Amino acid sequence: MAVRFRLLGGVEAQVGGVAVDLGHPKQRAVLGALLVEANRLVSISQLLDRVWGERCPKRGRETIYNYLSRLRTALRAVDDEVRLERRSGGYLLAVDEQAVDVHQFRYLATRARTVRDDQLALELFEQALRLWRSEPLSGLDTPWATGLRITLDDERLAAELDHVDTALRCGRHTELFPSLSARATQYPLDERVAGQMMLALYRSGRQADALEQYQGLRRRLADELGTDPGPAVQRLHQQMLTADPSLAASSTLSVPGPGVAVVPHQLPAAVAHLVGRVRALAALTAQVESAAGVGTVVITSVAGTAGIGKTALAVHWAHQVRDRFPDGQLYVNLRGFDPRAQAMDPAEAVRGFLDALGVTRQHIPPSPEAQIALYRSLLDGKRILVVLDNARDAQQVRPLLPGTAGAVAVVTSRNRLSGLVAVDGAHPISLDLLTEEEARELLVRRLGPGRVAAEPHAVQQIITQCARLPLALTIAATRTAQTGFPLTTLAAELAEAGRRLDVLSADDPASEVRAVFSWSYAALTPSAARLFRLLGLHPGPDVSAAAAASLAALPTPRMQGMLAELARASLLTEHAPGRYAFHDLLRDYATEQANSTDPDEERHAAVHRMLDHYLHTAHAAARLLEPAREPLPLPPPQPGVSPEHSADRERALAWFTTEHAVLLAAVNHAAATGFDAHTWQLAQSLATYLDRRGHWHDLATVGNAAVDAAARLADSFGQPVARSIVARAYRRHGNFDDAYSHLRLALDLFGRAGNLPGQADTYIELARLKGWQGPHAIPEILTLARQAHALYLSCGQRLGQAQTLTAIGWSHARLGDYSQALTCCRQALPLLEEFDDRERQAHAWDSIAYAHHYLGQHSQAVTCYRHALDLCRDLGDRPLEADILNRFGDAHHAAHDPDAAHDDWQHALDILTELGHPHADQIRVKLAALNFAGSALGARARPAARGL
Repeated sequence: MAVRFRLLGGVEAQVGGVAVDLGHPKQRAVLGALLVEANRLVSISQLLDRVWGERCPKRGRETIYNYLSRLRTALRAVDDEVRLERRSGGYLLAVDEQAVDVHQFRYLATRARTVRDDQLALELFEQALRLWRSEPLSGLDTPWATGLRITLDDERLAAELDHVDTALRCGRHTELFPSLSARATQYPLDERVAGQMMLALYRSGRQADALEQYQGLRRRLADELGTDPGPAVQRLHQQMLTADPSLAASSTLSVPGPGVAVVPHQLPAAVAHLVGRVRALAALTAQVESAAGVGTVVITSVAGTAGIGKTALAVHWAHQVRDRFPDGQLYVNLRGFDPRAQAMDPAEAVRGFLDALGVTRQHIPPSPEAQIALYRSLLDGKRILVVLDNARDAQQVRPLLPGTAGAVAVVTSRNRLSGLVAVDGAHPISLDLLTEEEARELLVRRLGPGRVAAEPHAVQQIITQCARLPLALTIAATRTAQTGFPLTTLAAELAEAGRRLDVLSADDPASEVRAVFSWSYAALTPSAARLFRLLGLHPGPDVSAAAAASLAALPTPRMQGMLAELARASLLTEHAPGRYAFHDLLRDYATEQANSTDPDEERHAAVHRMLDHYLHTAHAAARLLEPAREPLPLPPPQPGVSPEHSADRERALAWFTTEHAVLLAAVNHAAATGFDAHTWQLAQSLATYLDRRGHWHDLATVGNAAVDAAARLADSFGQPVARSIVARAYRRHGNFDDAYSHLRLALDLFGRAGNLPGQADTYIELARLKGWQGPHAIPEILTLARQAHALYLSCGQRLGQAQTLTAIGWSHARLGDYSQALTCCRQALPLLEEFDDRERQAHAWDSIAYAHHYLGQHSQAVTCYRHALDLCRDLGDRPLEADILNRFGDAHHAAHDPDAAHDDWQHALDILTELGHPHADQIRVKLAALNFAGSALGARARPAARGL
């Protein structure tokens, strides 16, 4: 049976109704913080804040790691489908959201608001509200938990009020009295609650009590706020005074006023195959319902790129809710981005609406201002829906907005219409690309389930090549349906370089991908259009404002204005603060425009600037990760390039993490476009980050690209450096023979060039490689370390000497000469601290701790291991962290602390498993033995050898 998680009360987990032991209250709090963000990344700093707030203990991070390790074990034992995964930047709990009561509550409430069957909606609301047991996350008293409880309580109240409205529509007014009375007492100034109470009383034959309820509300509002009840409650009061028959039990709370002579129904036909968009549809409905009884007009702005399905969404939703607008539905295409005609003047749209509302031409005033006033007067008090499609900007929309409560306006535009949001209070909805599942469903609906199921690989290729853009998928499906060709044929055509936009053409320009994009592009200012074209030359999945500034050779402040223009036009998406992206079809279009508009030399110069930006920024960041590293002899960046500067190690690591995919793409792009020096130099600047974070496949990829590029240049320094990068990746994967071959080649190349420091570095790498080959290789490791030490001495490199002293000390420790090991490593430490070489400091403290362990000095060993662990966590070196945790567990075990040993080994195993490290099985053996025996493994059991 699957596990179910409960947060609407205390943090609990149950399997088949039986509670699961989740451990310490703070450990349950960690689980709660992850479950609230189910399937989304949560950083360690967020976990610390959510669990302890400002009262975080000194060793909070270490405690969090222990809690996470124990939670992973507990969750694995109850449900294999629930996975606690460590990702770059934090942890993610992969879980079915319907198994978490908070997310199930939100899903049920949203679905209840969107279904058209009141009885079904009532059942859904009741299911949602039954999930509540007590105060959410009870027992957790951090500011984050308090804020979340307030949010959830507001959502609960909204669901309760919506439930009451639905129950009133179903004629269940009598049974609502107890809960309505209690709520009216709790919220004496809430007009919606008062209106619900009035209606329940009235329908129960208690007209006098209903009128008194209104008078009491009026008195309280006047006394406490100095206001009168809003229009909705006043209208309900007037209807009760006149015994309006529309207040019968089958009616809703909001009742329309007198109708106009003509009730317009202007909606176009709904799209037959709308897929997905559940959240957007729910948001549209929620905006309407949240305004019920408040007395405000609802304006919603739906924005998104060309072909994303804005009109389809708006019209589909309008048909779904048309029964809520008995006074009519108005629709106009404002032609904001139509190349065949100018954008519609608002006065023209108003005259069309007046016609639809039954105003004869002789009664239409002559001035546009008077026409707008008449239009709004006709809408006053009406429950009417106005759909303003394909708007150019806020100025075009404002004259068409109704000004009365009960009216709803939905505006669609390729522009974000920020002014409409800021000034007019519009609620923004931004449409994104379809998900993989939604894209597949669109093809199923167009082509049939059998055809899609028969060619799954081709379907996946089509979805990828169409970038999950609804318009592109629709054209592709139509093309396949018309030709009857296999899906593999279409997939192959789409995959052919440079042909996607040709394949996704249609007879009608309004439904051709290239033409639809061109309408947005044509509306740009010249500088923004140039930037759009240049961004088509950028190889990464997204781009920062700083990198875009270097690409275009413009100052960052000016660049930000142009990026904002592209984002407003939905040609770019600011998916994270300061980071911009567009989907692959827009990238193809931008590249097409660049190739046809900008000369070759300008495009080449832009690519050169972009690569310079990433190379110089990465090189500076790498030096912060390794302050003692020798700088590469880079030429100065091109004019117009403004490299980014990280203030410290943490920010450098954060920059690498953010730009990871972009930097890999930049290496490949440099190699493919003839920038060979950039290729190997970027690879060298990336190597430390990739190695420390366990991205060893990426390390091998950039290393091999560097080997080829440096060979083409015949670069005497780049070639051995590139070989060393590849060797490091092979070593991490356990491919020792290939690693050795590359290192011997590097040693030979450094030797031919007379590069003594390079030779010494390579001897150290060879010693690291030998470190994984077992105890028999220790004498050879010692010899290699001494060879490196002699070379560093000869060229006066003090840091290299300190590094080799650590390696010599480690070798002595492995040979059993612990006193000599301590002497060498302690001699190395002051030099390593002088150069701020924290990686080698961590190695030195690790070696010192190892020696203390085998001298039987367990408390000293624990202290030194902890110091080494702090240093390596500060570096973000995950393989080294696992390595030290492994030996830290040995020390705890020798000190007769099996629980601490278990936590250390488990945490090491988690890291190695996530990295796909070949030595994860060695940790599993230790844990299995510990769990089986429940006692010591043997204080003198030797740990596995490690890399130096």
